[in-house]
Amino acid sequence: MDEFSKILAKYDAAYVSTHLHSAGDINRFAATFYKDVAEIYDCITRARNTERNPVGFGLNEAPILGLLVRVWKLLKEVIRYYEADNAEMIAVMERPLIEASVTAEYLLRNGDAAVEDYRKLSYKDRLRLLRQLKEGSPFFGTKAGQRLLRSVREKMAFEGLTESDFEAQKKNRWRLQGKTFFDIFAEVIHEDLYASSYGMMSESVHGSWNESLDYSLRKNDDGTFLAWPFFQPADIRFVTPTIRFCNPAYCSWVERAGLAESDLLKTLEWIDRVNAALYRRFDDLYDGA
Repeated sequence: MDEFSKILAKYDAAYVSTHLHSAGDINRFAATFYKDVAEIYDCITRARNTERNPVGFGLNEAPILGLLVRVWKLLKEVIRYYEADNAEMIAVMERPLIEASVTAEYLLRNGDAAVEDYRKLSYKDRLRLLRQLKEGSPFFGTKAGQRLLRSVREKMAFEGLTESDFEAQKKNRWRLQGKTFFDIFAEVIHEDLYASSYGMMSESVHGSWNESLDYSLRKNDDGTFLAWPFFQPADIRFVTPTIRFCNPAYCSWVERAGLAESDLLKTLEWIDRVNAALYRRFDDLYDGA
């Protein structure tokens, strides 16, 4: 793809070697690199083997594709907020980004049955709306209620689903193949990384005392607190492990979508190598700071 060629053209040996010396150089290099990674991910989701998929992707693959599109959209926003020096908004977006990439990789590993289950799980609260309709909720007498009801019925009809098609999901307590996200993360990544890479991120979404201490309060010398009205500065180093979670799903998708004969896998392997080099160089330059 021409878009790949334009992105990769600047990463010759001279460019790379001159941008990995000082902390300032490597930060600028990393910001450019991660922005380009997001563009590459974007391109991959638009690539298609026209012999295998002449028009588009079916219901067994479209949910995975949707997750991968979500990943690069969020990654582009993460980079944008890095440029705005706003760590708090980055923290809010990195958690769903990691969840989407891990879920996509899980679905790619576990086949069509997992994908079907994943699709059905999205109807949990929509089925609740249908129950409320039967119970006579006055909300469905309003125009807003009618629009919502029509949307639910149209989606279920498109997939050929009825209200009686969700017994397995109910039995599994509306968890993907009966697994918590911790189970899925441990299977796809490793359970030891859950707390630091995903678990504590829930505080950025839902809020917590520790999240307030980190971002929203200033501690006085006497142990009291005042509001902290400023955003915390961003550190590009935090994007490095995020790419580690994203890349495997895109590699698996390239193979699943019949694109392995292209140069896409080589490009994704290159991303892994550069990202690993950045991690090591960050570790050297910052010396634990």
